[in-house]
Amino acid sequence: MRRFSTILLYVTIAFLLLWQLPWCYNFFVVKPEKTPFTLYSFVIGDFAQMGQEEGKGSVRRDLAGNIYSEAAFDSILPMFYFRQLMSDERFPDTIKGIAVTPKMVQTENFNFRSVPSDINAPSIGLYPLMESMSGRVDLKMPDDVFRITTKGIEFIDMASNSVKEDKSLQFTEAMTKKEFRFPATEIVGNPTVKKEYDEGYLLLDADRRLFHLKQVKGRPYVRAITLPEGLTLEHLYLTEFRNKKTLAFMTDVNNAFYVLQSRTYEVVKTGIPVFNPETDALTIIGNMFDWTVRVTTPTSDNYYALNADDYSLIKKLENASSTHSMPGITFTSYTDKYVIPRFE
Repeated sequence: MRRFSTILLYVTIAFLLLWQLPWCYNFFVVKPEKTPFTLYSFVIGDFAQMGQEEGKGSVRRDLAGNIYSEAAFDSILPMFYFRQLMSDERFPDTIKGIAVTPKMVQTENFNFRSVPSDINAPSIGLYPLMESMSGRVDLKMPDDVFRITTKGIEFIDMASNSVKEDKSLQFTEAMTKKEFRFPATEIVGNPTVKKEYDEGYLLLDADRRLFHLKQVKGRPYVRAITLPEGLTLEHLYLTEFRNKKTLAFMTDVNNAFYVLQSRTYEVVKTGIPVFNPETDALTIIGNMFDWTVRVTTPTSDNYYALNADDYSLIKKLENASSTHSMPGITFTSYTDKYVIPRFE
């Protein structure tokens, strides 16, 4: 018994050392990388950066090394700093030969972000389906939620916890007519009233075919979306941006990134070389002319400028990570929301 206690003590000490020593080293020694704020500027045709430099304060420059004043930096990024340009009465009437108003800029600008912990997280499996065409300005949460089983879609009244048989049958029949094969392998939407309109949900059925489901005037709207031959989707993001140009962002099994057009349901492959939602963070700052896409992987921090019309690659800036932390036992990770012991 005494020998077992001694072994247990040594094992515990070793475990604590593997846990605490790397943590202390990474906390006190490893310095986080200071990545400058980076956006693509169509005015200069290059990436523009703003960051803190020792002894100089805030420095604004492009990749060619040109330094910009604060006012000049605003001018080369007119879509991002349009409020400041309006305040200074310097906002241009036309940009790239196109008449532009502040309202147009507000409508076309958008921000999008995805982190691995959003993907690698448990799902409740119950989803509210709002009315997409209520005739009212404000969206309203329904009194029921739905789930998709192997037999069909079920709507459950939240007050009584009972299945709404008629509504469930109506939606199940509508999905079956569109050759949806139950159950769904992916259900993606934005169930919140804090948005300007509702597009319901995007679904992948048991065969990983893509469908659009929403409720219009109390009735089901189901659209089977044709995918390019050979495309197998893996992850979906319903966008619901103010300009209504895109319906979704999508990735396939090879980690290629796609845009689903809103009105035509056309699937367009973007110029982003690779993005794995399960391990990489994605940030998109978009306007009517271009998108600045940041893909942060465990080993690199990459920027891509895309054409806002056809999503082709304009320019890229790829940086390998210079931070090397000591591996050890941890219980949490930025890639998921689970608390489990792991060695990384």
